[in-house]
Amino acid sequence: MKLFTPERAELIEITDIAPCEEGILIGGTIMGAMPMKAILTATEFRRGFKFASFGLGLAFIRMVFNRDRKIRS
Repeated sequence: MKLFTPERAELIEITDIAPCEEGILIGGTIMGAMPMKAILTATEFRRGFKFASFGLGLAFIRMVFNRDRKIRS
């Protein structure tokens, strides 16, 4: 899975996600070069729910069924 900047430059490529004692271990590369490992703890996962909204839920559902759109310049 890749995350992009608004300019469509690759920011992070997530290569693996695995459970660990502290939470969820996420591995990947940042900006195509720097390897990284991050741990998502249960506390931080719960804090992420403050970003949730009905509109965001609808956007996630639309993403499942829509193809990527090209950005017009």
